Amino acid sequence: MPQTAQRWAIVGGGFLGMTLAHRLAQHGQDVTLFEAAPALGGLASAWSLGDVVWDRHYHVTLLSDSCLRALLTELELEKEMAWVETRTGFYTDATLYSMSNTVEFLRFPPLSLFNKLRLGATILYASRLENWKKLEKILVADWLRRWSGRATFEKIWLPLLRAKLGDNYTKASAAFIWAIIARMYAARRTGLKKEMFGYVPGGYARILERYAEQLASEGVRIELARAATKVEPTAADGVAITFADGTRRTFDQGVITLAAPLASRLCPGLSREEHARLQGIQYQGVICASLLLKRPLAGFYVTNITDHWVPFTAVIEMSALVDRAHFGGRTLVYLPKYVKPEDPVFAISDQELQESFLGALERMYPHFRRDDVVCFRVSRVKYVLAISTLNYSDRLPPMATSIPGLHIVNSAHIVNGTLNVNETIQLAEKAAARLLSSVRTASVTAEDEPLVARA
Repeated sequence: MPQTAQRWAIVGGGFLGMTLAHRLAQHGQDVTLFEAAPALGGLASAWSLGDVVWDRHYHVTLLSDSCLRALLTELELEKEMAWVETRTGFYTDATLYSMSNTVEFLRFPPLSLFNKLRLGATILYASRLENWKKLEKILVADWLRRWSGRATFEKIWLPLLRAKLGDNYTKASAAFIWAIIARMYAARRTGLKKEMFGYVPGGYARILERYAEQLASEGVRIELARAATKVEPTAADGVAITFADGTRRTFDQGVITLAAPLASRLCPGLSREEHARLQGIQYQGVICASLLLKRPLAGFYVTNITDHWVPFTAVIEMSALVDRAHFGGRTLVYLPKYVKPEDPVFAISDQELQESFLGALERMYPHFRRDDVVCFRVSRVKYVLAISTLNYSDRLPPMATSIPGLHIVNSAHIVNGTLNVNETIQLAEKAAARLLSSVRTASVTAEDEPLVARA
């Protein structure tokens, strides 16, 4: 093993932690990956819906997701990907519309032709903007009103912002909507001039299984159901991790990939400023119901919703993308609801959510019957999406901390993108390079230069 090899602990077994472990191990580092859950994957983990095993939350790969596709190539899975052109729906004024092409957009009744042109111009302009930094200084609501007009903002943008951010939309910068538009339109620059969505047969369960095998072959030790409860410095400038079972382990380097507020609680020895910065990052949580149905709903991969009475954000009909043979000929649907981490809805029982969600589906889809439901499961995650507030990147804490050998890298460091697996892997690739550079620098100068995050 190279002289620069050190013992690394990575806390968090999602794609960020796994990719950091992957790159560090490839460079001769001694890596142990700890995950509190009984399985790897984090937000991309899989679970069972009756006899079907698929993703716990909805995910899709775009043609432009170069980092994810490169990793899938390493895992020898990219060549198996299925690529599909999907349809998009829009539910507004208690009516379901198709919004899958230009003609359908121009026929969309809720907006006048003039407002449609302004909306299209807004999206086109945002897709061509390269300087995202200046958008951090403008509130997203102000920016959208300026470019799309008040009527379009109230009818289209505001319901969509509320669906994703709730009342926090008033705090988000224009960089938030830019990141979403930029990702969706990047695929059109690949040459096909249309959006193609992809998936690996077997879903993320298959990807994670193959990734775990790859990590094991590189010497990474994976410890599941190992919840860290405290991280603190050692006298030898290393880090000590205490686990829920009371055991304590020491390492030369530690990387925490948990959400910022959780990282702050885990590391009490951080400075007051570090705690303030970590706790100052505002998050949205999600409650996401997965339904396995006997029949399709409408055949749209995504149905955006603007009517306020609907208790979920959107309808994601995964089987409009993924061959239904993977679901035993049935339909897989996700119904997400984005809320603040402290929202009381997290305490609502699965039965109450099921009653509310199924009642809404009956109003939206007249042909839907409750006996179509084969399985209904609910996932709850309090810290999912870090909100891009004003001047967000300037207030983000560096990855290196005041504790020698301790680094905090999480999805909040994605400052010029939106949360998805591709952006997470891209962050991990850049962070791994910085971490390895810090080790090499320390071996020569004995000084660990601070790492400033710019994803």
